[in-house]
Amino acid sequence: MNVLIVESRADLGALWQRHLERQGQTVTLVTDQDGAIGQLQNQRFDIIVMDLVLKEGSAFSVADYASYRHPDTRVIFVTNTSFFSDGSIFQVCPNACAFVPSATPPADLAAMVEHYAAAPT
Repeated sequence: MNVLIVESRADLGALWQRHLERQGQTVTLVTDQDGAIGQLQNQRFDIIVMDLVLKEGSAFSVADYASYRHPDTRVIFVTNTSFFSDGSIFQVCPNACAFVPSATPPADLAAMVEHYAAAPT
């Protein structure tokens, strides 16, 4: 399974990356919109794990581009804010499949990645 992580906090992204790689996933980590778009131009990902609030760029732009370029690629949004806590993220981003706190344990996040990447769209 090919996973793209888009997380501005490189240390947190690296923690998720190591955990997913131990589970046998192929993982690419980028820290901003430009890096994510560049990766999406060059390869297909089964799933994207992305911080809702990026320091550089827009998570919505990345999700929109992924939806256009790779319609079957789903997005797990993570956040440490209360934005979209009402579930409206699923109306805004049709490729969103989950919305979880940034503090979600890596093992739980890895289980969600495996589940949603394998599930039919």
